Amino acid sequence: MRTLGVLGGMSWESTLTYYQLLNRGVRDRLGGLHSASLLLHSVDFAPIAAQQKAGEWAAAGAVLAEAARGLQGAGATALLLATNTMHKVAEAIEAAVDIPLLHIGDAVGTALQAGGVTRAALLGTRFTMQEDFYRERLRQRFGIQVLTPDPEAMAEVDRVIFQELCLGRFLPEARDFYLAELERLKVRGAEAAILGCTEIGLLLEGCDAPLPLVDSGERHVALGLEWMLEEPTRSN
Repeated sequence: MRTLGVLGGMSWESTLTYYQLLNRGVRDRLGGLHSASLLLHSVDFAPIAAQQKAGEWAAAGAVLAEAARGLQGAGATALLLATNTMHKVAEAIEAAVDIPLLHIGDAVGTALQAGGVTRAALLGTRFTMQEDFYRERLRQRFGIQVLTPDPEAMAEVDRVIFQELCLGRFLPEARDFYLAELERLKVRGAEAAILGCTEIGLLLEGCDAPLPLVDSGERHVALGLEWMLEEPTRSN
């Protein structure tokens, strides 16, 4: 088994899910008392969130690049960045290390492509929904057209993430709003929905959604398990 490094804490709610799913995946594949060989660097999210809000992406990228170097030095053979939004600084992380960063966008794109999806709804932070680092990767590498909510709904999706989900608050009102927004995006032509924030899957777990859901965290974990237990098919 290869050792995998996880850059987490953004938020720790979803990092906990990564840890659980990686260990369950190893257990299910190898049996017995097997568990995942992991190294975790969990950052303090408050300064990172402040840097996001202020547009100080280079500073945030430097924090994660330093953490990535530490994980490589401790023996990690590849990295998972356990958040969608901070893949905006993926290049800074990749430049800091000599091991692959397994990109969450590739995990999502592969799943959508395998399902024959060409138009997908995207829910996530406003950074993930508005900026090109995520949408363009899906378009250029996988031919996926991304549909996002209108500005008012986008603001509410973002508010729920930072003021509720990242604090471990999963409220019925937020769940209803997200499901209604997915219905609107379906009417606009979406064939599936990307849960493009690693906390959204926790909110919608067990829901009867109007679109097939591609949980970015779950797909990312699957890519990590592939690296740990098999010859990887995608490294960057």
